[in-house]
Order: sequence, then structure tokens, then C-alpha cells
Amino acid sequence: MADVVTVTSDDGARLWAARSGPPGAPLVLCHGGPGLWDMFTDVAALLPIPVVRWDQRGCGRSERCAGPWTIERSVADLDAVRQHFGLERMTLLGHSWGAYLALRYALARPDRVSTLVYVSGTGIGPDADWYPAFVENLRARLGDHPGSPGGERERAVVRWSAEFEDRERALDHAGRMADPWFGINCPCHHALDAERGRACGGPELHAACRGLPVPVLIVDGGRDLRPRTAVDSLERALPHVRRVVLPEAGHLPWAEDPDGFREAVAAAVR
Repeated sequence: MADVVTVTSDDGARLWAARSGPPGAPLVLCHGGPGLWDMFTDVAALLPIPVVRWDQRGCGRSERCAGPWTIERSVADLDAVRQHFGLERMTLLGHSWGAYLALRYALARPDRVSTLVYVSGTGIGPDADWYPAFVENLRARLGDHPGSPGGERERAVVRWSAEFEDRERALDHAGRMADPWFGINCPCHHALDAERGRACGGPELHAACRGLPVPVLIVDGGRDLRPRTAVDSLERALPHVRRVVLPEAGHLPWAEDPDGFREAVAAAVR
């Protein structure tokens, strides 16, 4: 059973957060998007450790607000979560967009991070390194599900189903992602994704990663629609890094290789 709380950021924005699991220092989870919400219920149940989950600013169960939608603001919100739970240092796990947010937090405040687990990210190179191939793979995969359902949730479920290698269970997995449904915060998505795109490929981000003193575990699903070579740029830059590829998993590796994912994360947390 999770203990649900409201975290107030330093500018007054109210964020939904929840802590679950046994006593002890928790693993703090950063969800994907941007503009989505925490979908880590299965991850929290899978890992035999305490976890903290939270919905990013203006998303999901957090207070609806008008932003601002910036990386700096997102990093400050994550620090408010850390402070609320009384953590001197955090072990952070970020997925997809959340992997980039967790990385940026570690770069900004390395003294507050003990370990970073970077799951299904897209590295620090330019989007041209991976996005065209992703679009091609996505279009090919969505050929499995012709038709255009009308509602936002239904469209999202079909789109998200493409992320799973197991085509027989793909729609079920995607339906779990969309239950409960809170609606996509499109202004948040566009603003933060644009800022991420401007930073990736730049020399400043590469230089910062080369100096990161925090140990990093990169976890990839080998069947992710985004070419995993995109993450090579990050792996090369980091001085303290280990990488685990789960060869038969897609973009949400805990759904398709739960044992491999649990083993990899547990080893990093230990």
C-alpha cells in the first residue's frame, strides 16, 4: 500500500507523490513523457525495495498549472521531492524522457545522487541519430493495428502498443499504461522535448557527462523502436558506467523481461 503525499515545490506548485515498499532509503522513479504521468505501478511491485513515485509538474495527479516547462524547473521539482522525503542523496531511476531528466538532475546536483539508473533513453547525441529510424520502425509496427480510434486514450493505447515486442500482449500492456487515464499535457510535452532536442548533440552536454562522478547503469530493451546506438554517445562520455541490454524487451523492459530488469536494477541499488 502506497503512502500518498503532496510535495510543494519552491515556487508553490503541488506535486503528487507516493512512497511504497519496506523501510529504508527509497529508489526515486522519474516517469517518461514529457507530459505524461507515473506509470511505475508494476515496477514498484516488481522491486523488493522501497520506491518513491511522483507525477511531474502539471501532469497526471499533480496540480494542473501553466508551467513553466523548463529543464531547470523540472530539476528543481525533483529536488523538492528529494527534500520532502528527507533524502540526503538519492538513487534515481528514470525511464525514456525521465532518464534524461534524471541525468540532468545528476549533472546539476551530483552531490545529491548516489546512483543513476538510465532506462530506455536516447543518449546525448542529436535527434537525427535516432529519430528518423524510430519513425520508420513505428510506422511499420503500427501496421499491425489498422484503423483510427476516436478518443485520446484509445489513440494513445494503439500508439503505445507499438512499444512492445510481444505483439500478442501489446494492447494489454498499453492498456495498463493508460489505466488510470489523466490526459496528455501537450504544452508541457512540446516545450520540454524542444529544450531537450536543443541540448542534445551540443558540446556542453557532452563535456558535463564526461565529468559526472556518479555511477550510472544504462538499461536497454534490445527491441526498442529507438535504435540503441543512440545511447552509445552517452555510454562513451560517462566515466563510471555499466550497460545491460535485455535482448527480447522493448521500450518498457520491465514488462517483457521482468526478471532481467529486476536483477539489473537490484544490482545497481546494492
